[in-house]
Amino acid sequence: MMLGFEELLRSLQDCVISENEAAENVSRTLRQFLQKLSESSRSGVKRCKERCLEEAVQLLRQLSEAQLSGLENDHLTLLVRLLISTQLQMVGISTACRKVDQMLQHLAKVDHQLVFRETRECFHSVVHSDQILCFEDLQRACMFLEDSTVGREVWRESYMSMLNKVSELLPVALQQESLRDGPLCYITVKVCLQIFQLLSSDVAPLVWDEEQRAPVQKILQTLMAIILGQCCNRDTRLLAGTAVAMLINTASENGAGGAAAWSLLQVSHLEPWLLAVGVLRVQCDPAEKDGVARLAVCRGLLTCCRPHILLSSHEDAPENRLLLHGLFPLVFTLCEEKLDCHYFAFEVLNLWLKKVKECLADLWKVTCVRLLPDNCTLLQQLIHLIWTNAESPVDGVSETARSAFFLLLDLYEMDCKQFCDTKRALYLTLLERIMKLPWEAKAKYHRLCALLPYLGTDKLLDQCPEISSHLLKCLSTNHLAPCGSELYKSLIQQQRRELCDGSSSHAELDLASHWARRWQSVLHEALTSEVPLLQNNSATQLLPCTFQVFPSAVDHMLASLDPYTPGHLHAWACILSSYRAVTGDSLWALQGSSTLETLQLALGSADDKVRLAALNLLCCCPKTKDTPTPQEMAIMRTFIPQNLNCDSSPFRQHFQAGVKKFLIRIRDGCLAYVRGQKGKKKGESSHSERTQDLLDQGIGFVEWLSQLPYTYLAPGHSYQRKKTALLLLSAVLETCTDTWSPDRKKGQPPANISSLISCARQRGQWDFFCRTKQLVLLSCLEDATNEIRELAAGLLLRFFPPSFLDDLTEVLHTRTKQLLCSPRVQEAQMGALMMKILLQKSKHQCEGCRLNSRESNSKAFCMVKVLVKELEEHYLTAKADMMLAAREKPIHGALSALQRCLLETPNSVYDTLDPSLNMEVLGLLENISLLLLGVLYGDPEACASEKDAPPSFCDMGNAISSLIAQTSAGGQAEGEECVLLSEEHSLVLTCCWVSLKEIGIFLGSLVEKILTQSKPSKCLLTKQDLIKAAEIFKNILLKCRHWGAVEGCCIGFTKFCASLLSSSDPELRDIPAQMLKKGLQVVQCLRSTSVTRRAAGLPMLILCILSAEEASKARPLLAHSMQTLLETARTPLNDDWDQTLDLPQVCAVHTLQALVRSTALGAAILQFASDVAILSLTLLSSPCWAMRNAALQLYSSLCTRMLGQRSTSEEAGPTQHAMSPAAFFFHYPALQPFLLGELRGSAQDLEGPPNEAKLHLKPSLYPVLTLLAQLQPGVQDSEETLSDFLPPLLQLSASPIYSVRMMASKALVAMTPPSEYMNILINLTSQLPSPQQQCSHNRLHGQLLQIKAILERALCGNSSTPSDNLFEVLSRIIASLWMVTEAQRCPLVRAVYLDVVDALRRFCCETYLSDLSSTLLRHLQTPQQSLQVGMSSFHEKAIHFLCADQQWACKIWENFSSASPDLRLTLVAWVLDGQSLRQTGLKEVVQRVLQANLREALLSRSVEYCRSYLAALVAVMARGDTASSQRVVLLAPLEEPVLLECLDLLLRDLEDQRGGPEFLSQAFSAASLLLSHWPQSSLKISMIQRWCGILECLWAPDVPEVLRIACAEALCVAGAPLMSHTMKEYSTLVPIMIRLINTGLYLLQDQSQEVRIKAACFASVLHHARRGQSQRNVYLMQVNQALPFLLDVLLEECWDAPGTLEVLMCHLPQSDLRSVLRHASVEGCSSLYEQDEANVFAEPSVMSVHVLPYLLQMAEKYSQSSSLARSLNSWAQDNAAQVVDGLAVCKEVQPAESLTPLWLALLVDPRFHSTLCGLLTRAAFLLRLLKTSNCIQHLCDPLSVNTHLQDVCSLLTQNGVHFPSALTAAVAGELPLRQSAQ
Repeated sequence: MMLGFEELLRSLQDCVISENEAAENVSRTLRQFLQKLSESSRSGVKRCKERCLEEAVQLLRQLSEAQLSGLENDHLTLLVRLLISTQLQMVGISTACRKVDQMLQHLAKVDHQLVFRETRECFHSVVHSDQILCFEDLQRACMFLEDSTVGREVWRESYMSMLNKVSELLPVALQQESLRDGPLCYITVKVCLQIFQLLSSDVAPLVWDEEQRAPVQKILQTLMAIILGQCCNRDTRLLAGTAVAMLINTASENGAGGAAAWSLLQVSHLEPWLLAVGVLRVQCDPAEKDGVARLAVCRGLLTCCRPHILLSSHEDAPENRLLLHGLFPLVFTLCEEKLDCHYFAFEVLNLWLKKVKECLADLWKVTCVRLLPDNCTLLQQLIHLIWTNAESPVDGVSETARSAFFLLLDLYEMDCKQFCDTKRALYLTLLERIMKLPWEAKAKYHRLCALLPYLGTDKLLDQCPEISSHLLKCLSTNHLAPCGSELYKSLIQQQRRELCDGSSSHAELDLASHWARRWQSVLHEALTSEVPLLQNNSATQLLPCTFQVFPSAVDHMLASLDPYTPGHLHAWACILSSYRAVTGDSLWALQGSSTLETLQLALGSADDKVRLAALNLLCCCPKTKDTPTPQEMAIMRTFIPQNLNCDSSPFRQHFQAGVKKFLIRIRDGCLAYVRGQKGKKKGESSHSERTQDLLDQGIGFVEWLSQLPYTYLAPGHSYQRKKTALLLLSAVLETCTDTWSPDRKKGQPPANISSLISCARQRGQWDFFCRTKQLVLLSCLEDATNEIRELAAGLLLRFFPPSFLDDLTEVLHTRTKQLLCSPRVQEAQMGALMMKILLQKSKHQCEGCRLNSRESNSKAFCMVKVLVKELEEHYLTAKADMMLAAREKPIHGALSALQRCLLETPNSVYDTLDPSLNMEVLGLLENISLLLLGVLYGDPEACASEKDAPPSFCDMGNAISSLIAQTSAGGQAEGEECVLLSEEHSLVLTCCWVSLKEIGIFLGSLVEKILTQSKPSKCLLTKQDLIKAAEIFKNILLKCRHWGAVEGCCIGFTKFCASLLSSSDPELRDIPAQMLKKGLQVVQCLRSTSVTRRAAGLPMLILCILSAEEASKARPLLAHSMQTLLETARTPLNDDWDQTLDLPQVCAVHTLQALVRSTALGAAILQFASDVAILSLTLLSSPCWAMRNAALQLYSSLCTRMLGQRSTSEEAGPTQHAMSPAAFFFHYPALQPFLLGELRGSAQDLEGPPNEAKLHLKPSLYPVLTLLAQLQPGVQDSEETLSDFLPPLLQLSASPIYSVRMMASKALVAMTPPSEYMNILINLTSQLPSPQQQCSHNRLHGQLLQIKAILERALCGNSSTPSDNLFEVLSRIIASLWMVTEAQRCPLVRAVYLDVVDALRRFCCETYLSDLSSTLLRHLQTPQQSLQVGMSSFHEKAIHFLCADQQWACKIWENFSSASPDLRLTLVAWVLDGQSLRQTGLKEVVQRVLQANLREALLSRSVEYCRSYLAALVAVMARGDTASSQRVVLLAPLEEPVLLECLDLLLRDLEDQRGGPEFLSQAFSAASLLLSHWPQSSLKISMIQRWCGILECLWAPDVPEVLRIACAEALCVAGAPLMSHTMKEYSTLVPIMIRLINTGLYLLQDQSQEVRIKAACFASVLHHARRGQSQRNVYLMQVNQALPFLLDVLLEECWDAPGTLEVLMCHLPQSDLRSVLRHASVEGCSSLYEQDEANVFAEPSVMSVHVLPYLLQMAEKYSQSSSLARSLNSWAQDNAAQVVDGLAVCKEVQPAESLTPLWLALLVDPRFHSTLCGLLTRAAFLLRLLKTSNCIQHLCDPLSVNTHLQDVCSLLTQNGVHFPSALTAAVAGELPLRQSAQ
């Protein structure tokens, strides 16, 4: 018997140690080799095992055959046995087994017999055992056959014995339900397949000769039973098909193999049939008719059989070939059928095409005719399959259909070449068909890619000139962007091939010129587009392939760009970064010195996209050893701090990725230098000083970047800054530390990184893991956001030393216990995370575990045991006093900690739990869940009952209120009611639902982990335990109404069910099935009230079980559930049904909705889509409201599932997975007759006498129309199968319901093929009545809607000359001009007639347009006598129509003052649509009219009109583009009295806060515009003062956001002109300037990103004006550059003004440290929820760093101004004593040598860090003042202050408080530059 691995390893190690005669290096190599084998064995990670084995292979190969021969035989035998033992250990990892095989082959060169003998002995232990084969035996057999060279030799010797064993096992496995669908059956079939494949010559005689056929006969019989459905596992059935085909493939070249293959094709028969394979005869009886059997056979034959079998003829029809006439009909039928295995069917189609291509030459020989002549049946069938499945909703089918199209075209081309067909008519036919597809069809672009090589670029682009515009549309649509970019790539690659064809020498510039003629304008338009998706997709998908194919295209692209034009800067950065990434050329090689200037502009841009593109340009380089230049490092040192607080999550991710690339370049470049330095020989010249400098700068940059994040991780900084800082810290640690992660395939540090780390450490740098940094990360564990906590915890666990210091552990443990008992969920989660970290980082076991060490030595076991005791204590407290538990022992914290320690640590669950402890946990979870549900019931006994329904929300509230009243001995007075939940009520409710949620998640994850890690001999859970767990889940899901508890429980329940359903034990698999059965029974029972709202709990229970079912199986539970639910929902209502009760039918429909909406079931639910759709539409006619409501929700969810989620974003384009009508009904054929019947029924209801009342509405009509309208229009219906839909849709134009007429017009567009557009238009326009004819207004309105809809689709993108048919339509529309006159009394008809004319406007003659416009103008000028429904809509359409022509627009606007109020409001609304801004001349007219009528509008009583009027005035007067440098002036300046009155009215409204935020925002914008255009006068100053006062009221963070936005816009409009140089002579404006700058500073710190960006625009406009660049557009700077710029302006212009110091000081945080200490000493939380700050984005500590340099500069200017000196002296006298006291307090509070709980509390207090920054900033300022002024020396001793300040900073840094470099530099006495203040 072979020894185990460990025994063999020890024996061999002892031999190697005592091997005296062996050479020293052999012994050393062997020891290293054994060490690697040991590491591989111990590691639990696949990549670690493979890495160790690869190193072992290399070590063994270092030993020659002679050296190995020198070992003693016993030792060599041990070595061979050890390797075989290793191979058996790795039996599940094929790559690892092959590496071990390499070592055995190396030893076989020394002694082959020894290796063979030992392998045979191991193999025989499997084969010659008396017991039946088990799973492990089969795994070993597979390994020896597949992955072992010597093992295969042994197999050949013993294959008959193995065949006998397998033939015994297979029938047993198939008969037992527990084995049939499990892994044992699968691996047995796999063994058969490998035997037939790898031992084919040995097996062949058993099949094709008469002797010894018994075992193979038996195996074949069982394999066919599996294929035909006795096994449900689809993967096993498919593998069995491959095995049988491989058996047939063992035939020789004669016809026996072909005959067997033809015999196998009987698999499509429905009756029993006889299979003949050589001498084997098997009776086959089909068990399932699901298509998998046919699929398995086709797949197997195509995969395995050689050409002579595939081309064999049928004995009864010699002209029929297996491949063409046997297999293809089966494949075609499979692809046509709508089976669950549709994707696999198309895979088989691809296999068939590949085999045909492979056998094409032989096919030509045997048939002597073309395979694919034009219009042949085979070609048409293939095209039909590919075309109809291009839009399949089944995952993967559209991709395989695309591959099939490529293969088909390849086959056709080969066929044409063989038979000299030069016409190749198919290509043009296909192109014509493809171009008829709408641009939204994804398949269009894939098919063009396939056709391109056969047609050529020029021919394709000339035939289809619209391709470039379609490409831009694709790139603007998310799901179409990949196929559009693929077509572009194919086009330019083909273009280059054609240009270079036949000529070897072509200059790259010439090639690029050819490219530019076709594509430069297209790329320029895309890159500079305002559509973000188009911009981004063109940059990421078009540019790289462009430069790969045409590198010199970069010059053409850059030549057309101007950095100051909007959009061009982003394009410039994208072009250069893509070019650099592809070519590797230097950043500075193109455009000379202007590159740096443009790069700086891009890096400081306000647009995140521009900055990211510039960062990518800076960081990317194809060679990672290309060290960044000093200039690049300097730029990064400036850029990184300026971008730490960006709001955008994608920006942060890309920012981290860019910095990581930069760090990798630094690391690899420095490593190359260090390696070169080590490899220097004596006497060689040393490396250049430049290289040494680069090394120093690289190490220094990493050191700087590693310190930077800790500065911004203290509490009080914004979430954005902390998240970015942690991401950057992660990038540094991943890149520059020696931490290899086995779970990562890429991004690992180099093996020799330690040499670079040593080099940096010698310089005193790269101390990444010191105690003070640990303290900072520990403080992040109490952050308010989960993301920050998890990131910090991940860094601590992954990179930092394996254990904390004792003082850290002790204080953390105390803090953790406090947090776990907090009622706040967030704090309890903090405690749970800390507990997990303590478990992995503490060195010692807890006290209780040390006392009981005999039970277990596992630290994790001890921790878990303590947590279980803690949980039990919480439970007992809750049982005794629920209110006390909710406050002090709220259960969920201990549950969460237990979950993290058990399930989120590297330990095995079997190391942390024993059976008794596991039972205790399960019992506790059950008791807690019952207790909490009892609290919500108000009666524990009722909760335990199975019959009673769960309590309503009202009952739950009453139960909690009753509990509170009992606890508080009386509670509220009787009759007293409170609308809001009390604090006590919130505590109890939160405790209950969060704990129930945590129980569900924890229990499911625990069961999953236990079952996953269980072994056959050991499992912690019995069947009874699992039934108990199932009962817990059922109780929570069915007895709790709180959706949070239900949703959380579902996460765990799905894991629970998946674990059980994947078990090999049938009893365990039956538990979810029984729960499902009971759940369905509950659905079918009548109850008093619903289970939860919309039956949420019960559907979720059913959904969890079904989504846990394995996708590879037939999903019997899903099929059964759907059938039951559909039957229940179809059950007619009883005659005496009660609408107050929850009906089973309604519950069934809600359950169906949950299943349809579930992403977990995905495409599996689509096989039932037709039945569900028909059901939901039918139920819309139910008399029960609840049924109709549920059916409508179900129908809506089903449409989303069938058609794809429609994006709410305009950028995302149309429906994501839109299907054409033909494709939709191809996939859901049962819906076509049903929907058509519904439409026809509704259309027939409209027939009858014209005067008959028709108020009957078919409930399903509108939903049906909605579904049809969502289908993709513009797809030609080649078979005209959908033409029956058109008549009823046309008839529905007469519906009396407006929405039906509207939706019918949209559905008509979708269902009409493009070829029918003109016919329908001619038909519809021919029915338009004359003025004298009597007509139905409804029908006329509906017909016009349909004309409009079809016209818009037909004319979409078509700007060519109209056809004759269109002229006929146009003439009929023109002849119906009466429809817009008074003769047509219906305003809706007049409005839609205008829409139709608007669609045809470009084709109409001027005379007609003039007549129409004059008619409209007359009508608008005629006073309306009475109100009429729809008239306002008509007026709106008329105004839009008239204003589209500037001449008529001017006429209507000139009469503005005389128009009716409604008409004026409509005109103003038209301006707000942005239409007037497009025409310069019209804009001036509108502006003049609005200015002239401003006073009247302000005096109007209508707030809506006044608000809209002001908004329109602002729209036409303000600059349309912020980047423009041109200012709009008043065309006809208002007289000063009028202007003064208007301004006064506006300012008075603002001061009195009249009219609401929206109105006030428009009023302030208008006032600011008027103020900016007011000529200079003394009155203006008073108005400015009032305006400034309002401005200062509106920036406050608690003011509505719309007003803060208006405040920022006002700064841009009026503030910048006020601060221009021309106004400096007014001394009164200096205080105003200070106030404006102060407001700008506050707005730059606003919580709203929009407010900050607009405030940055103010700084940008000011910067532009100060630089005098009037001709260029304004460069919009980033917010973090705008802030120091405003401070610069403040100090330049107002440094000696009295208010400047006050402004700077008001932006510093308070410095009262004593109040912070008092607050920190108070423990516990006073309420369940914590009040957020009004502005969570503001960062006082960061602001103090911004302000400090300017304070120091003012101190330096002390002697230059007496007024400044007075201000500074006054400040020093008021604050010096407080600053000195604060420093003393700070020094006292510092911990001694070990961490204290108080200090940890301070570290996590947000106010502490900001107060420290405020204190140190004031101290540094005071110290500088003491040096520059002699007048304040008496206040304090400068030397003493300096000493205290230095000591305090040093102590704080050592104890986990990091300050920005600007602050530390100021403390050290340096004057920091403004840039370093970031």
